[in-house]
Amino acid sequence: MSSIFTKIIQGEIPSYKIAENEHFYAFLDVFPLVPGHTLVVPKIETDYIFNLSDAELNELLTFSKPIAKAIEKAFPCKRVGIAVIGLEVPHAHMHLVPIDSADDLNFTRDKLKPTQDELLAAQTAILRHLNNA
Repeated sequence: MSSIFTKIIQGEIPSYKIAENEHFYAFLDVFPLVPGHTLVVPKIETDYIFNLSDAELNELLTFSKPIAKAIEKAFPCKRVGIAVIGLEVPHAHMHLVPIDSADDLNFTRDKLKPTQDELLAAQTAILRHLNNA
């Protein structure tokens, strides 16, 4: 059975796409910790991030770098934090989250419930900086 992320990648479920290449797909988390919270997933369906090959793991970080830099410009923050938890969805994924403190990566706190307009604004802001990089 396909994961929700595979369905997003295949266009069966709509997403707020940030970037895509042959191997990876990045999109906004629709229940973010903070505005700009982005998920990066490999297109191959694997449950655990450390089951990726060394090359795939390296490519995941390389793919994510310009996205993180664009998030940082779009949402003023001290830096973009990276979190890999992998418990909620059985498909390897990495969270890119604008942070000002370690508590901003606390996944036990309530998530935001942004409107479609707020998600579109976040997507547009990130894409503006990503496309100007």
